[in-house]
Amino acid sequence: MLWPKGWRQRTAVMGVINITPDSFSDGGRFLRLDHATKEAQKQLRDGADLIDLGAQSTRPGAEEVGAEEECRRLLPALKQIRSHAPEALISVDTFLAPVAAAALEAGADWVNDVSGGQRDPALLQVVANAGCPVVLMHSRGNSRTMDQLTDYDDVLEDVRQGLLSRTEAALRSGVRKEQILWDPGLGFAKSHRQNLMLLQGLETLVQESFPLLVGPSRKRFIGAVLNEPDPLARIWGTAAVACRCAQAGVAVVRVHDVGPMAQTLRMAAELW
Repeated sequence: MLWPKGWRQRTAVMGVINITPDSFSDGGRFLRLDHATKEAQKQLRDGADLIDLGAQSTRPGAEEVGAEEECRRLLPALKQIRSHAPEALISVDTFLAPVAAAALEAGADWVNDVSGGQRDPALLQVVANAGCPVVLMHSRGNSRTMDQLTDYDDVLEDVRQGLLSRTEAALRSGVRKEQILWDPGLGFAKSHRQNLMLLQGLETLVQESFPLLVGPSRKRFIGAVLNEPDPLARIWGTAAVACRCAQAGVAVVRVHDVGPMAQTLRMAAELW
C-alpha cells in the first residue's frame, strides 16, 4: 500500500493540479504539459506528500467532458510527472472507471472519487483489482444539480451515514477496508453554514476507522466568511481550516497553495 512518509503521525499535504480549462480557481493554468510538470515539481519541493491530478472540473455548473477527453488531458501529464518524479505519490481525481484504470496503468497510486463510486460503480471494481488507496467523498447529484441538494436533517450525521453507505458498496465490490479514505465533501451539496458545521464536528468523522481527507482550499464558504470573492485571496482562510484539520486529527488536507499550507501544518503539528 502506498502511503505518505510519516503516515498518520501528522496531517499530510495533498497538492492539487487541475489539468482543465474551467476549474474554479486555476482553470487553464496547467493545461500545457510543461506547466503541469513544473507545478508538480514545485509542489513536491514545497512539501507536498502527494499530488492530485484532475482533468474534469467538478466546480458547480461545470460541463462533463467524458472519459476520452479526460484521458486525453490527464495521461500525458501523469506520465511526464511520473518520469520526472518516480518516487512521488500521485492521485488521480476522477469518477469514471475507464479513466481510473488508464491512470493506474500509467503510474497513478491513488484514486480520488468525488462521487464515492456512485457515478460509475465499475470504478470500485477497478480499485479492488488494483489494491490501491481510494478516497470516497460524500456528494449528492452532479456539478449542475448539487447546489440544490443541500437539505439535511443533521448534516454531520447524514454525511457520516452517506460515507458508511459508500464504504459498504466499496467493500461489496472487493475493496479492502484498509484501502479506503473518507472525504466529507466540503462544498459539494453543502451550504456555507453546513460546511462550517462539518468542520466544527470533524472529530465525529475522525473517530470512524477510516483516514479522513478534507479539501477546503480556496472554497466559496471561506470567501463567504471573509467577504472575499477572489479564490486566490483565500489563502489565510484556507490556512485556518488546515489548522482545524490538524487539531481534529485529519489524515490529509488537499490544497492548492502547497508551500504555505505545508508550513502551516508543520506548525500545527507542534501545537496539537
